[in-house]
Amino acid sequence: MALTRLAGLQPETHETLVFHVHAHLDVFVNGDPVQVPAGIGINISDPAVKHGPGPSYGGISPPCNQVCISPLHTHDTSGILHTEAATPTPNKLGEFFIEWHVNLSDLPCVGGYCEPQSSVQIFVNGKKYNGDPRLIELTDHKEIAIVIGSPPKTIPTAFPV
Repeated sequence: MALTRLAGLQPETHETLVFHVHAHLDVFVNGDPVQVPAGIGINISDPAVKHGPGPSYGGISPPCNQVCISPLHTHDTSGILHTEAATPTPNKLGEFFIEWHVNLSDLPCVGGYCEPQSSVQIFVNGKKYNGDPRLIELTDHKEIAIVIGSPPKTIPTAFPV
C-alpha cells in the first residue's frame, strides 16, 4: 500500500464501486506482449483478499482489517486497469505506473527503455499520443498501447470485449 500512497491514492479496506471504470493497457517490446501483472494495488497476502483461478485477486468480503486495496488496481493479467473509487475522478496512467513500480516519464521512458536509445511510442485508442503519458486519463474502455522498439503486427485500437 506504500506505492498506492506514493501515487497519491488513498487505499481502502474493500472495493468501492461508486465510480467504476475499466481501461486497458497493452505493452509491447520488439513486437512481443509484456504481461501486466495481477494484483497491482492489492495486498494479495491479506486473508480477506480472495484468490481466483490463475493469478486473480479481489472479491474482498468481509472488508480487510486494514487497508488492502487501491482505488486503481489489476485483478488479473488481462491488462484491464480497474478504477473502483468513492469519487468520480479518473485515475491517470502515471499513478498506475507508480503502483507497478515501473518508471514512466515524459521523454518518454518506460522502465529502462528511453528515447532516443530505444523507440518508445504511446497509442490511445489506436492513435499516436505525443503528450506526457503519465497524464493519460484512465476513462472507461480506453485502450492504451505502449510500444517499445519494433511494433507488433497490429496496434490495438479498442478495449477488448
